[in-house]
This record gives sequence, C-alpha cells and structure tokens, in this order.
Amino acid sequence: MDNSSYDGLRQSAIAAGIGLNFYNAYGHLQEISEESLSKLLAALDTDAAHKIDKDRLLDPVYVTYQGDEQHYTIRNADLFKWELRLEDGTLKANGQQDWPSLHFPSDLPLGYHTLTLTKLSGTPTEKETRIIVAPKRCFEPKALQEHKRLWGACVQLYTLRSENNWGVGDFGDLKQLVRKVSEKGGAYVGLNPLHSLFPANPASASPYAPSSRRWLNVIYIDVTAVEDYQNSDEAQTWFKRQDIQNRLQMARNTEYVDYSLAQELKLEALEIAYKQFKQRPQTDLLHTQFAEFVQKGGDSLYQQAAFDALHSKLAEHDKMQWGWPVWDKSYSDFHSPAVTEYCKQNADKVNFYLWLQWIAAAQLEACYQESQSLEMPIGIYRDLAVGVGEGGAEIWGDKDLYCLGASVGAPPDVLGPQGQNWGLPPMHPAVMFDRAYQPFIDLLRANMASCGALRMDHVMGLLRLWWIPYSQTADKGAYVHFNVDHFLAILALESQRHQCMLIGEDLGTVPPEIVEKLKNSAVYSYKVVYFENANNHFFAPYDYIQQAIATITTHDLPTLRGYWEKNDFDLGRSLGVYKDEGVLHHLSEDRDWKKQGMLDALHQHGCLPHDYQRDAKQVQMDATLNRAVHQFIAQSKTALIGLQPEDWLDMSSPVNIPGTSEEYPNWRRKLTHSIEEIFAQQNVSDLLNLVNHHRNS
Repeated sequence: MDNSSYDGLRQSAIAAGIGLNFYNAYGHLQEISEESLSKLLAALDTDAAHKIDKDRLLDPVYVTYQGDEQHYTIRNADLFKWELRLEDGTLKANGQQDWPSLHFPSDLPLGYHTLTLTKLSGTPTEKETRIIVAPKRCFEPKALQEHKRLWGACVQLYTLRSENNWGVGDFGDLKQLVRKVSEKGGAYVGLNPLHSLFPANPASASPYAPSSRRWLNVIYIDVTAVEDYQNSDEAQTWFKRQDIQNRLQMARNTEYVDYSLAQELKLEALEIAYKQFKQRPQTDLLHTQFAEFVQKGGDSLYQQAAFDALHSKLAEHDKMQWGWPVWDKSYSDFHSPAVTEYCKQNADKVNFYLWLQWIAAAQLEACYQESQSLEMPIGIYRDLAVGVGEGGAEIWGDKDLYCLGASVGAPPDVLGPQGQNWGLPPMHPAVMFDRAYQPFIDLLRANMASCGALRMDHVMGLLRLWWIPYSQTADKGAYVHFNVDHFLAILALESQRHQCMLIGEDLGTVPPEIVEKLKNSAVYSYKVVYFENANNHFFAPYDYIQQAIATITTHDLPTLRGYWEKNDFDLGRSLGVYKDEGVLHHLSEDRDWKKQGMLDALHQHGCLPHDYQRDAKQVQMDATLNRAVHQFIAQSKTALIGLQPEDWLDMSSPVNIPGTSEEYPNWRRKLTHSIEEIFAQQNVSDLLNLVNHHRNS
C-alpha cells in the first residue's frame, strides 16, 4: 500500500473510532497493522450504517447533565419550527425561527425528552431528537453513603447444591442463600450473569456468551415452587415415578452440572405445569399478570420465545443446529415469512417459552423481595455480560445493531499470552447512536430489575473494546472507541431510577482516561487481592480505595487454595493454555514472589500469629492461612468485599479457565457441599464472625 493510500486508511480508521495503536500489557506502544485496520473498517461498513441519515438538522441524541444550559446548532435549515416535550408528554416550549441555534435553560428535569424539528424551507421534513438529561452520579445505597463497610457472598448460581434442587442451583436455592447470608450479617448475594442461554443446546453453558442479555436463563426456575406444578396431579404423579427419582438423584450427585439432564427434567415438569396453567379461567389473576408481563416485554420478549421454540424444534432432528447461522436460510432471520408462519402454527409452543420467562422473572423478584424484607442494604447484585453469542436470539432479531464481521475479546497479556477471542459480535457504535442509545437503555433496565447492584463485566467497554476481525486470532485486533461520557450519563440516570448501584469490573489494562470518569460517576471499582501489589509488595488494607469492592478471587481466577498451590499453572500446561515453557516458568517464579509478598503482608497487618512460618516456600495452605487472608480483606477500606464459598470450603478446582472451551468443564463445577451443610459448619460460622468483626470495627 502506498503512503497516500495508507494515510487514507488511517484517517478512515480514526473517523470510525478505531485506535491506530495502544499500550500493551508490557507498557509498550504497539501499532495496529494495515490488514487489521482494513478488516475492521470492512466490519463497520454494514447496510445499517449506510442507512443512517447524514443530513439531519440535529444529531439523533444529545446527552447533558441536570443543571447545565443547552445550546444546539441547527444544520442546513433556513426556516424551521420546533417543539420540546418532556418525557411525561408535557409541552415545555415551542416556536418558529430562522436563526440556526436553540437555547434551553438549565431547569430541564431528569429524563428522556423529545425535541421535534420541522424544516419549512425547501422540502418539508420532520425529525425527532432525544434530549437525555442525567444526574452526575449513580445511585449509592444509604449504608454506603454512611460509610459502612459491607460484605456479601459471590456465587455462580448453578454451582449451588441443596437438598431440593434438580442438579443445578436455582432461584429456590438463591432465596435460601439470601436468608443464610443475611443471618450471618451479609449485605448481599452476588451472582453470575442470569442471561438467557440456549434451552435446546444446554451444553452452551457460558453465562458470558448468552443468547440474550435482556431475558433470563430458564434453567434457574425452581420447579417445585411453581404454583401450577404444585396443583397438578399429573405433575405429582410424574415426580413420584422411580425413573424420575433416579434421574433427579443422578443430577444432584454429579460433581459437575449435567445441564442436559437438568434441562430435560425441568422442561418435562414445566410442560406439565403449563398444561395446568392453561386450565385456569382467563379472568384468573395469574393469567392477567402473565398477559401484562408479555405486553410489557414487547417484541424483544416475543423474539426470545420464538427463538427458543424454533430452536427446540430444529434441535430435535439435528443437535448441531446450535444457532441461527447454521439454520435453514428461511429461518435465519426473526422477521422472515417462514418464522412468522412457524410462530402462527406453533403459537402454544411460543407461549410456553413466554410463560417460562414470566415464571423466571417472578421467582427472581421474589428472591430480591426476600432480601429487602430482611433489610439487606443491597440484597442481590447481578452481573451484566459484555456481549452476546453470535448464534442467539438477540442478534437473530436485530442484526442491524451488530457488526457480524468482528468479535470482541482481549489483546495478549501476561496471564493470557495468546489473547482472548470471546466470539461475541460487538454492537455498531454508529447504529447505537442513531437509535439514541435505546438498545443500551433497554439493556440496563432489564438488568437493573430485581437487584440492588449491577456489576458490569469489562466496564472499560464503555470507553473502548478490543475488536477482532472475524475468524482472526486475538492478536490481530484493535481497540474501537465509544462515547464514554454518554454511556456514563445514561448509566447514572437508570441507576438512580432503579435505585441500583454500579460496580465496574476494571481489571487488566485500564486506560487512565476512564479511571477518573468512573470515580466521578460513582461507579465502584473492582479490586482483587491477588493483583493489589507493586513489586510483590501487597498494598495495606488501609491503602485500598473506599469506592470499590474487593475480592480475593474471581470466576476467571484460581481459588485461594488453587492460587497458593499454583494449580492454575498445572492445569494451564496440561490444557495447552501456556504453550511457551519459558513464559510458564516466569509466571511460576513470579507467583512464588507474590506468595511471599502476601505472607509478609498478612504478618505485617496482624492477620497471622507471630510464630506462624514466615517463609512462603515452607507454608502449605491451611485453615490459619485461609482465615488470615479473609481477615486481611475484611480489614480493607473498600466499601464492599465479596467472598466466595469456594474459599470457605477450601476448594482447589476453578469454575472457569480462560482460553479453554472443550478442554475443561467450564461453568459446570459445583460446590463440594450443599447450602445446608455450608452454614451448618462451625468453621464457616467462625470465619464469617471474623469477617463481621473486622468489617464493623
């Protein structure tokens, strides 16, 4: 490529928001190749992008903060009339003029308002512009405003064992866990993403690669709590059958979640319960509530139910029908005549999946209401994944919103030498802007329901995401930038409206320009003890920032025992994650230094007995060391800490190994003990009493 062509390519990339370089994990400035720039520009060159109206009088959306005066310059109009209506429909102001500017005072209320402009000269045109007026900070619970230091339990819901569940943790288990954590003084239960997955393909189990982020994973339904299951004689007869009891026992006893078996059992039972529901008179209260839920869910909900119903039909004949990209072309788009005809002919099947979403939403809400009745300061904290799977319902129904020629991931770093390609097509930034951010608003509203806090996975995605051209490796990507100020303003508005605080997962390479923005917006940072060190010197508990949650580990990292014993490196070697023995040796040596630094910090801050061994190479993970790490994090200045039951139980195997798919049973490993057993253990009670003591001191 000659210099003029290359310069043109670079200018096009800059205009599209593609970064020409970035600082890698080693602090070196790395240039993006011409090939990557070209392929990402091609990914952004979609039909939907071409349809965006470039000749508007105003942009489709303007975002401002409450109290700020607003000035708008009109483009390409000699004479126009205008009207500003507030979100509640009230006419705020209107007029007709020929000068190219509009000015509004600073007293506009919070909300989404509509400015309508009508061009009167030439060909008359009318366009609407959304004016978003936001607060400057997200919601913070009263307890945090009072500078209380809270703790909670962070769990992967599917890992829970109980005496009553059907082989996978469910909303019944969640309600029980909420009660148990509250009894022990906890402020919340933190969860993995609850997004809808693929009922017809249970093996696709990653909560971070969902079918849709707006609807729920129906495998979490507690079947025994469904009223029409309880009232169905057929369901009770089915449940008592010996073959069903055998399958239930098998599902409960497995070390790893058998999603196929659990899903099969639940759908069998719920189909019977649905038959009972349909026998209710149309005037029945539950029928009314269901109808209201469906109406409120609108096209997005119907699209999800249609996808699940059609997928179940196609998968009956071919288990390889994992998603719409491999379906018959006539079914590959929600809006196609064939899909419309299928839904018409199979209305009851679609209705069944609508009903499942209603049941799931009601049960999750019941869990949250339980936490509120117990006066937990936060109650439930949910998790929002960074994207959706390529073959799922969300993209199937709205392909214009996504760039299917790319996927998001992470560039190579020390812990992931190959980088990560998550296989999640990104939203098109120009299309999102053209829609006045409505898809983002809808996403937040869905995920701020039934909770007091929302964790945003990979919160740096508000500023930039690592885009990888389709079918390329992660090192061939580049950062694509977004309007972070707009996103943060909308976050603050929806957060205040839902009384839901925000936690941003800001691990990894964090651009300095977003750190202060997140802080000023009251988005809480995410601190992991393993990483809170410099030159192997671990930061003191009083050096942690207040506006944060601190955890010992996460779902992508080893458990406390796994970290200390370096099990993650052994697993990584055996699974092919670390292909370079030199790199692995360096990481192992670095871990030894960090273990020594952690041990020194535990001694320095009074978390270990004076006579406890001081040479990390001579120390094995034991109950004393486990308690010391929990005491250390409990002493931290952070407003929140999140504790994992895996560490209470001294478990060593991780729930997920990044960079693997089939090599390791990710998202399946259960806890070793049931909820009932965990909270009956004296050592767990003693540990949580220790945490309470230091959180309250």
